[in-house]
Amino acid sequence: MRSDRATMRAGVSMAATLPLIAGALALGIPAAHAADSPARAVLKGTKPLWATAKADRGATPDGARVKARVYLAGRDAAGLAAYARAVSDPASPLYGKYLSAKQAQARFGATKAQVAAVKSWLTSAGLTVTEVTPRYVAVSGDVAAAEKAFGTQLHDFAKGAKTYRAPAATATAPASLKGAVLTVTGLDNAPHKARHADQLPPPDAVFKNSGPFSSYYGSNVATTLPDAYGGKIPYAVKGYTGRQLRAAYGAGTYTGRGVRIAITDAYASPTIAYDAARYAVKNGDAPWKTGQLRQVLPKNYTKTEECGAAGWYGEETLDVEAAHAVAPNAEVTYVGAASCYDDDLLDSLGKIVDNHLADIVSNSWGDIEANQTPDLAAAYDQVFQLGAVQGIGFYFSSGDNGDEVANTGTKQVDTPANSAWVTAVGGTSLAVGKGDTYLWETGWGTEKSSLSADGKTWEDFPGAFTSGAGGGTSKTVPQPYYQKGVVPDSLAKANGTAGNRVVPDIAAIADPNTGFLVGQTQTFPDGTERYDEYRIGGTSLAAPVIAAVQALAQEAGGGKPLGFANPSIYAKYGKRGVYHDVTDNPTGSGLAVARVDFANGLDATGGLLYSARTLGHDSSLSAVKGYDDVTGVGSPANGYVQSFRKR
Repeated sequence: MRSDRATMRAGVSMAATLPLIAGALALGIPAAHAADSPARAVLKGTKPLWATAKADRGATPDGARVKARVYLAGRDAAGLAAYARAVSDPASPLYGKYLSAKQAQARFGATKAQVAAVKSWLTSAGLTVTEVTPRYVAVSGDVAAAEKAFGTQLHDFAKGAKTYRAPAATATAPASLKGAVLTVTGLDNAPHKARHADQLPPPDAVFKNSGPFSSYYGSNVATTLPDAYGGKIPYAVKGYTGRQLRAAYGAGTYTGRGVRIAITDAYASPTIAYDAARYAVKNGDAPWKTGQLRQVLPKNYTKTEECGAAGWYGEETLDVEAAHAVAPNAEVTYVGAASCYDDDLLDSLGKIVDNHLADIVSNSWGDIEANQTPDLAAAYDQVFQLGAVQGIGFYFSSGDNGDEVANTGTKQVDTPANSAWVTAVGGTSLAVGKGDTYLWETGWGTEKSSLSADGKTWEDFPGAFTSGAGGGTSKTVPQPYYQKGVVPDSLAKANGTAGNRVVPDIAAIADPNTGFLVGQTQTFPDGTERYDEYRIGGTSLAAPVIAAVQALAQEAGGGKPLGFANPSIYAKYGKRGVYHDVTDNPTGSGLAVARVDFANGLDATGGLLYSARTLGHDSSLSAVKGYDDVTGVGSPANGYVQSFRKR
């Protein structure tokens, strides 16, 4: 399961502790703007690719309203990128020499003079400043004022079956601002919104899994169902718990004590404290302590219907419960966005960086790379770099649609996982055996075959692709230095000889057919709301699991933040016992599980649906020996957490 995004903002308040029931240069990223003429400076990427002459439907009416954000480049954008790289690189003498939030702002943030100059420019054009933060100046006004401020006409353009506003030419800013402006967003009003994927059932209507189940992989073989791959296959697990995941990924005695994890999603579950506490007690996790779970929420929510707000409750529930299951003593802060749109999600990330709310940030949402525009990419990367200099690492799920061809018709990666400044987390199918023994993993990729009417065969086995871990080669992000020498050229140069960013970096359990048991309050058909448990998966499970493993690693290292972890993750590649080298065929024969579902999602009154779900069949992507575009360097092995111990 995973989530998708767009543009707006509400006021923010720091919520009190939740009550719990007892018990551009350094990584090859291009600069955001460049001089155009003595009078104006171009803000690259502000004219979207879909705003073509053929799609032009004429000028937007002058009186139409525009809401935009002018992101501030700060006093030393190049220095920020360089320091973010140096402080994250184990080979650098500056490695681990992090700055405080106040120091980062003082060294790299916008000056008062820059902010004043930007405000003066915008207001002189007739726009109204509605908000000023350390990263941007928000404005509103009519089209005529926006055109005057940004030196471009705004037209309406056809995009698919709909029409949206966008600049007819690339926006500009006064050259006199001398690099104070990073970019502007909001001039185009096409939706840029994050999704929380399709592996998570909506929490506003009850969802239950039907048995039979396996309690661990292979414990209950489906002897009465047809063979697959020449033999009987096991029933899907009921859902792994924290004990099994901790054993699989080498937690040892570490619990994340003293480490802070933040989780970002949209909206907020009204029952998260109750659900998380009950789940922990019921499934053998350490009880939550008072103050261990906090929420930081906006004053108001927007676009609740458009974003399907209730569907995000389950996302938060999964992320919180999975993080606690693997790192039961880590502090968890949930930072909810006002909507699933980019500006609101950026605000959530910005709150974490501005207040250093955590060292490790799990993010189970994203969109396809084709929907990401350079202006938004620049805004995101700035936040990630500001986090890196403070020792904050961001972890993003890689997606649940494999190479995205079945979903979009085009092979592409997801974003923000494609950023060179985040850790992209891929997905696996995990087999944990008797006694919590790690057996093997495959890359997550599912093909589904239904039971025939006579019950004697699986129809068209192995069936059609349904879902799988996202990955592949970016078309827009240059290859970062830390991937060179590890990522094969066949992947890095798939979209050009210069090389590009390849996703993911690391992986963990994601397959919903070998998934995680989650507990959540849901609405039943009689209208009552009751706690219940079900199995779930997606790379939005993998992301908080890896975030929690990183919390264990940080504890093992004496508590010093790991920061932006990719240089360290790749530096450990090839070292004995650090990673499970995940492949799609670990046993030498095909793998599948039998799954039984309630046709109505609740009980057997509507009948049962039987299917065989393959493991390791991810669209055109393959988990192979060595680095691959499904699992990256692999999943954490017993030696991973231990490798961070001080010698």
